[in-house]
Amino acid sequence: MSRPTIADIAREAGVSKGAVSFALNGRPGVSEETRQRILQIAERMKWRPHSAARALGGARAGAVGLVLARPARTVGVEPFFAQLLSGLQAEFSVRSTALQLLVVEDTAAEIEVYRRWASEHRVDGFVLVDLQVRDPRIEVLEELGMPTVVLGGPGRHGRLPSVWADDREAMLSIVEYLAALGHRRIAHLAGLPAFQHTQRRIRALRDAARRLGLSEALSLPTDFSDAEGAAATRTLLARRERPTAIIYDNDVMAVAGLGVATEMGVAVPGELSIVSFDDSVLARIVHPPLTALSRDTFLLGEQVARALLAVIDDPAAAVDLKTPTPRLTVRESTAVPRD
Repeated sequence: MSRPTIADIAREAGVSKGAVSFALNGRPGVSEETRQRILQIAERMKWRPHSAARALGGARAGAVGLVLARPARTVGVEPFFAQLLSGLQAEFSVRSTALQLLVVEDTAAEIEVYRRWASEHRVDGFVLVDLQVRDPRIEVLEELGMPTVVLGGPGRHGRLPSVWADDREAMLSIVEYLAALGHRRIAHLAGLPAFQHTQRRIRALRDAARRLGLSEALSLPTDFSDAEGAAATRTLLARRERPTAIIYDNDVMAVAGLGVATEMGVAVPGELSIVSFDDSVLARIVHPPLTALSRDTFLLGEQVARALLAVIDDPAAAVDLKTPTPRLTVRESTAVPRD
């Protein structure tokens, strides 16, 4: 079928093309009832604004896109994303570029947004996060030819440039620290198992367990939420032979886990050491303050933004950038385990 036009919508609605234009552009000149009828017809016909005029001469949209396929409730309370978004927007604002954010239900919906925004010339490029194992989004974004920078790596992202830190090395630094304290039963409350960085952390713990002689190194997947973090912690601490240390993949779960330990009468750090993979204000204001992997997430957002703007300006600027590995900041939530 050919692309639907304003004339097609006008014919279906029984109104003039001018009335359709008013309705679609949110301008006065038509009644609210007529506007809603026109919008419904346009949606049913899958009408999209024609971007040829805007794209002529290389004109830009002045915006970049970030689409998150995560539960909205977890994104809303995740300090990492708050700092990342702040860093992205701070750098984009320097170039008068807007950050267009959309949270969707799943990867299929995310891919549909990429296709739609690209066809509508809605954005000049994309920031891609949460790299997946065998990620279907990579091929789509390469096919669309849109400037894109991946947050995460290394590798497995086709020809798309990335900004990344070494998740494996970061996890090893935690496990080696806990083993040096004397911990031999270590649990890991991981994130979503489809994510590459989750798998890298799980493998790092498993590999370190063999080398360091741990008696247990258990990784449990979660959705990053406080609810699942608390539930998994309660299950672990109810075991007869419970772990003496738990590593959490974000601060929200770590704080929830600390609350569960307190509720169950498990002393932190006397009977249980807790380490968080992020280091936000949450990790510093609880008691005891949490040992955590620290990095400047705001700066990370700025680096991703600069990389994407460079690729939008010049596709030849597409290179991978490795950022410093997060460093372990030791606080009062970790100690030598009791016999």
